[in-house]
Amino acid sequence: MRGHDEQQEGMFSYISPEKRVPPDHPLRRIRKMVEAGLQQMSPRFAELYSAAGRPWIAPEKLLRALLLQALYSVRSERLLMEQLHYNLLFRWFVGLSLDEEVWDVTVFTKNRERLLDGEIAEAFFEQVVEQARQQGLLSDEHFTVDGTLIEAWANRRSFHPKDDPPKRGSGHRGQKLLRDTHESGTDPDARLYKKSTAGEAKPSYLGHVLSENRHGLLVRACVTESSARAERDAGLAMLRRVQKDRDGKLRPGEQTGSMTLGGDKAYQEEKFVQQLRQMQVIPHIAEYQESPQWPNWLTPSEREHPGYAISQKKRKVVEEAFGWIKFVAGLRKTKFRGRRRVDWIFQLSAAAYNLIRMIKLIPAPV
Repeated sequence: MRGHDEQQEGMFSYISPEKRVPPDHPLRRIRKMVEAGLQQMSPRFAELYSAAGRPWIAPEKLLRALLLQALYSVRSERLLMEQLHYNLLFRWFVGLSLDEEVWDVTVFTKNRERLLDGEIAEAFFEQVVEQARQQGLLSDEHFTVDGTLIEAWANRRSFHPKDDPPKRGSGHRGQKLLRDTHESGTDPDARLYKKSTAGEAKPSYLGHVLSENRHGLLVRACVTESSARAERDAGLAMLRRVQKDRDGKLRPGEQTGSMTLGGDKAYQEEKFVQQLRQMQVIPHIAEYQESPQWPNWLTPSEREHPGYAISQKKRKVVEEAFGWIKFVAGLRKTKFRGRRRVDWIFQLSAAAYNLIRMIKLIPAPV
């Protein structure tokens, strides 16, 4: 019998969003991990808000909404608010009831600035990494470093001479470079840069990650201004923080084996390799074909290390993280201006990538 096409609006619904989300939906496991991290961060949230005055958007709800934006490639906050109006899955994940009013876009973005001041993205990223460590998913000894270009929300035509350029430049022997004499009127922190000689110089930042080699999870992430040395400097800074965190968790008398660091040819530099040796890290850096113009700095023992071939194979996995962050989370060309904001959203996107990987690596509860 043919059904009737009657469209009568019901006044009440007795089915909650919780019951509408399938038990095996991937967001359920992600939300459980997100809740564990947010619970640990509650004291930090309390420091950002006054005890009196008008209530703002709950920071937990705001962070969940931003994670949805990355996970589902929602390209703007306006579209995110639109989805929250009618998408039951989104409402359930954020924690909005069916009758609760969705925030205005301007109010949402202003509340996000408060989380930016509190460096909440970095804290949340560390909570996600700690959960991965507790699950035994991380390697404490073998890592890969890499960087990628993130296009800035600026145009080459927006660059103009600085009003007060420095007397000494940042180039070799104080030589003045373009970044010393010019800046973008749209985004002053952006720099014209290209990662390859065949590419086009674009206003950009550099995003850096340090990943462990067991499952390719990201253990550190940051954004810097674009420059020739930025990748190597950021790599050393992230590695030092990982060493410090690892040493702080060792029990008295406990020792671990030598750390290794894989990287592409951009890290094949004498000073960088020497600094790794001083940190007691074995360099597993890709090498050039030997030539006077492009010398290699690894010793025969480092080149013949049993893990060198493994590191060179594992280092390519980091490109999967960059691909996800840039094309799924939408950071191929960021809409944020200023290095601090770009760094904030980059770390939040790195946390979202780890969550996606972790639900595939951790067995689902029976």
